[in-house]
Amino acid sequence: MSEPEDGLLDGAHQCPSPNHDKRPEVCPVDLLVIHNISLPPKKFGGPWIEDFFLNRLDPTEDEYFAGIYQSKVSAHLLVRRDGELVQFVPLNQRAWHAGASSFKGRPNCNDHSIGIELEGADNILYTKAQYKTLTQVTLDIMAIYPSITPERITGHSDIAPGRKTDPGPAFDWPRYLNSLNPTPRNA
Repeated sequence: MSEPEDGLLDGAHQCPSPNHDKRPEVCPVDLLVIHNISLPPKKFGGPWIEDFFLNRLDPTEDEYFAGIYQSKVSAHLLVRRDGELVQFVPLNQRAWHAGASSFKGRPNCNDHSIGIELEGADNILYTKAQYKTLTQVTLDIMAIYPSITPERITGHSDIAPGRKTDPGPAFDWPRYLNSLNPTPRNA
C-alpha cells in the first residue's frame, strides 16, 4: 500500500482540523503513538472531541472545558467506542498530539509520528470494536510507512512520562500487538 497523495485514509470519516502543519523536510514517519481521550472525562459520545480538535469547544458546556477550550491540539485519527474511524489530520502532515515528548532519545515526536486517539479513559476497558478498527488502521499505516514496526508503536505515557498516562492500564497491549502478527492458519 502506498501513501495516499492527500494523506487521507479510505473509510475514515473526514473531519479536518486546523491544528496541524507541515512535517520537517527530512523527517520520515517512523512512530505510532496511541492515546486516549474522553470529553468530559470518562464520558463517551457527543460532539466534544471533534469540537475540541476543531477549536470550537464551548467552555460553558462543561466546567472541565473551561480549562482546555483554548488549547490547539489534534490527532491524526480517532477510534470511537463503536469502532468508527475519524480522521482529523492527513497522515503526511504533523498533527499536534504528543506535546513535549521523546522516543528512544529522539525529541519532538510530532515531527515523525502518527497519533491515534481511542475514545476512552485510562481505567475503562476499550471495546472489541475499537481493537478491531485499531488493528486494521495500524496494519494500513504499517503498509504505508514500513518504518513503523510493532517495536515503534508506543503509548503517550511512554513518550511523555510523568506528564501523560494514556492509553492507561485498561489498554490491552498484548492483545493489540498480537493482533498485528496473526498466526498463519493451516490450509
